[in-house]
Amino acid sequence: MRGVRELIDKVVRSKATSVLITGESGTGKELVARAIHYRGDRAKAPLMEVNCSSFHENLLENELFGHERGAFTDATDTKKGLVELCDGGTLFLDEVGDMSLPTQAKLLRFIDHRNFKRVGGARDISVDIRIVAATNKDLEAEVRAGRFREDLYFRLKVVSIHLPRLAERGDDVLMLARHFLREFARKFQKRFGDIAPAAAQMLRDYSWPGNVRELRNVLERVVLLEEG
Repeated sequence: MRGVRELIDKVVRSKATSVLITGESGTGKELVARAIHYRGDRAKAPLMEVNCSSFHENLLENELFGHERGAFTDATDTKKGLVELCDGGTLFLDEVGDMSLPTQAKLLRFIDHRNFKRVGGARDISVDIRIVAATNKDLEAEVRAGRFREDLYFRLKVVSIHLPRLAERGDDVLMLARHFLREFARKFQKRFGDIAPAAAQMLRDYSWPGNVRELRNVLERVVLLEEG
């Protein structure tokens, strides 16, 4: 994790370098994206986040690039997309491995030219943004399977940051557990101060398939429900 922090510090010193964050679900990819944005020169500009797995192909393109009035039946007004709204800031593409191939092609064109057209539009719009993408998929395997464009993969992976599983982070699990214990003790007005040695050993020995997200949920549940 020290290596991860050092990479974040180096990326922060650049203004536009694309970053690809990889790791299992729950390892903290969104927190890394936020750190890159808020510790850099773009901190005062917007950070726009979109989960690529949450949108159908056409809806994701519309969410990213917006549309002109009359572009389709329900387009009664012009809509700015997230790319345009975060001009000067950062676009965080979560679960980018789930993006459809046609939308990948449009994203690649944008990265290459730094301009885009709204759906149904003819005018090129230029913006200055940093793209941070994250995925829990093996994108190299997705490229070999033909589900992800190789050229886009290399455009996104200018800098790659991999987050290890919580079970691989040694005593980090105890550091994080104590952090969450303090957080939820304040929130629920409880007086828990530390973790007993036997409980600490259980935390170390568990495999944490849900990673940091699972650890946080466990501590929230324990602090909320327990009294002794």
